[in-house]
Amino acid sequence: MIRQETIDGAVKALFDEIEFTNEPSGLYDPLRYMIAIGGKRLRPSLCLTTYSLYKDSFVPEILEPAAGLEVFHSFTLIHDDIMDRSPLRRGVETVWKKWNPDTAILSGDVMCIDSYARVAKAPRECLDEVLSLFSRTAAQVCEGQQYDMEFEGRDNVQMNEYMDMIGLKTGVLIACAAKMGALIGGAPAEDCERLYEYGYNLGLAFQVADDYLDAYGDEKVFGKPIGGDIINSKKSWLTVRAFEKAEGSALQDLKKAMAMPVGTEAEKENKINWVKGLYQELGVGKDAQERILRLNAKALDAASKVCEGDRFEFLRYFAYRLIGRTR
Repeated sequence: MIRQETIDGAVKALFDEIEFTNEPSGLYDPLRYMIAIGGKRLRPSLCLTTYSLYKDSFVPEILEPAAGLEVFHSFTLIHDDIMDRSPLRRGVETVWKKWNPDTAILSGDVMCIDSYARVAKAPRECLDEVLSLFSRTAAQVCEGQQYDMEFEGRDNVQMNEYMDMIGLKTGVLIACAAKMGALIGGAPAEDCERLYEYGYNLGLAFQVADDYLDAYGDEKVFGKPIGGDIINSKKSWLTVRAFEKAEGSALQDLKKAMAMPVGTEAEKENKINWVKGLYQELGVGKDAQERILRLNAKALDAASKVCEGDRFEFLRYFAYRLIGRTR
């Protein structure tokens, strides 16, 4: 089994040294810019973690596909930012804002192509299965984004619909990372499926945690302003749960709060405070924390059927790193 420090170092080196085509610079500079913005790199980290359960050293046939997962994730963020008209990501200008929407679309397209080129460097003996997994996942991520956009125009979204959406938009790519590392590591088919289940439930927990932290997190730790989902009246887990629980006057207050104007900083702050006050009354913050813990437990139950001892602790530690900030 490969040590955690070695995994972290390999992930850092992957993106410190990643290369893209130089010309035309107007097409490829946005790729370099997007990777340089950074991020949690949780997908390549998980891919290398599950691979490490079965192998004792890294080779290009796992490092390149792991990098491909992050490149693909970055491509989806470029296009998401265009659709959301988001001016900032991780405190700096988004690609469409720094360049223009047309460049962002085209650079995102070539970033997606680059991700496939990297994933295709998986070992020949499992290449067909790896590419099939990755292609299916890529389509599912797009399906999740479509549902997310459709939800914006709806007054009411059921919790099962929301969970299905984040499963597609967030869960499947994290699950793909877990299974891909195991596939390339030569794991038995049953282990691969269990690790997919582990990754999927961690992905759900991660998204619910992200929604929770948008309202209750520390801005310095969270990496972006608190209350963004509330300001934009976004269908987050907290919002969906609040509408699920609210009745009578509480429901009317919630509808009024979500419709409040946000044209000035004072109006934004007022809306955040009012909505969070209703969240407090309805207990949705506590509900979110409980759901995160249940999803985490479900993920670890799947992991426990794959390995035990130090190898299981490896997976438990990854889960803690992913959602521990909500505890």
